[in-house]
This record gives sequence, structure tokens and C-alpha cells, in this order.
Amino acid sequence: MSEVQAEKPKPDYLKWAIRGVALIGVAAVLYVIAVSAFKPNAGQGGLTDLSDLKRATLSKLEVPKEPRAAPVAGFTDVDGKALTIADFKGQVVVVNLWATWCAPCKKEMPTLAKLQAAYATQPVQVLAVSVDRDDDLNLAKADIAAVPPLKLYRDPGYKLAFGLTPRAEGFPTTLIFDKQGRERARLAGEADWNSPEARELVERLIREKS
Repeated sequence: MSEVQAEKPKPDYLKWAIRGVALIGVAAVLYVIAVSAFKPNAGQGGLTDLSDLKRATLSKLEVPKEPRAAPVAGFTDVDGKALTIADFKGQVVVVNLWATWCAPCKKEMPTLAKLQAAYATQPVQVLAVSVDRDDDLNLAKADIAAVPPLKLYRDPGYKLAFGLTPRAEGFPTTLIFDKQGRERARLAGEADWNSPEARELVERLIREKS
């Protein structure tokens, strides 16, 4: 009587193929999620949406529906050279209007200095524009000297402060301009400009191509 030899079970290639396809699909989905997380939010006209950054220390951030044109009114550097926002085109510009007699201004100044230092090698300029009178110039110089790498800029006649649309209503007021010189956000009052939200705001505008 012949013995029937048992056959060895064959691998289920179809099952493994299905599992492989499923794993590839999951990996693809995770990749898309990861990439999306690092892309700036696109707003109207292809511009980066900054409205989600109105939180924590930037809870008072104002983000206009449409970018505002740079003010025509100017300011000066410490030596009296006339400047406007247009002179800094190609850079993300953070303009801080402050005064030596303004306690909240002086409190937030070190955070602005840290922001400038963090982006020293990137196209970012933090402009500390003092509205102090000429009589208080030495006080303004001393305050700025205490917070390197900030430099002193001046607007003693409130030309820039009142030339904004809408004009600055108090101090400190901080305005953020994109690389095209358009106002994209502003904040009236004190804030931590070295916070994660503030850095994310600057980084989104650095990455922006519009």
C-alpha cells in the first residue's frame, strides 16, 4: 500500500501582498500629515494666514483682512538719517514704537532683543523706534545700549506713529511688515516677542514667497 506523502503548506503570498500595500498606504498618509504640518497656512491671495497665532502672549494680535500698505511717513536712525519701511524691503520688519517713560515698553524690550539675536543671520530687522523728545535722547540711547543687538531709531515728532493707518493709539505698539513692505499684523501693548508664537509669526513670513 503506497503512502501518500503530506505536502508542505505553501506561503500565502496574496496575504503578504495585501499587508504590504496596506502598510505603504498608511506610510503615505502619515507623510502627507507630517508635510502639511510644516506648511504655512495659505490665506487669501496666497498669503500666509497669521490669524491662528492670536493666542498666549499674542492674544491681542491684530491681523488685517488685507495687507496694509507701508506708511509713507518715515523715521530716522540715531544719526538723523531719514528712513522709511521701504528701505528695508526684502526683509521681515518688526517695528516697535516705544518711549523711555513707558514702563511696558521697557519691560518687553529684552524680548525684542532676543528675537533680533535669534534671526541675526536671516532677513529679519527689529526696529526699536523711540518717540522720545530730543531732550531725552540720552535716556533712549542708554536704554537701547542695555539691550543689544537692538539699535536706536527715532520718531520724536510722531510722524510714523500718526502716519499709520489706523494710527498708533498708544505705546508700545508693534507692527510686523512682510518682505514686500506690507503691514501684516500689529499688537498694541506689551508682549513677549521671544515666545514660540512670535517666532512662528516671523518664520512664516520668512518662508513666504508672495
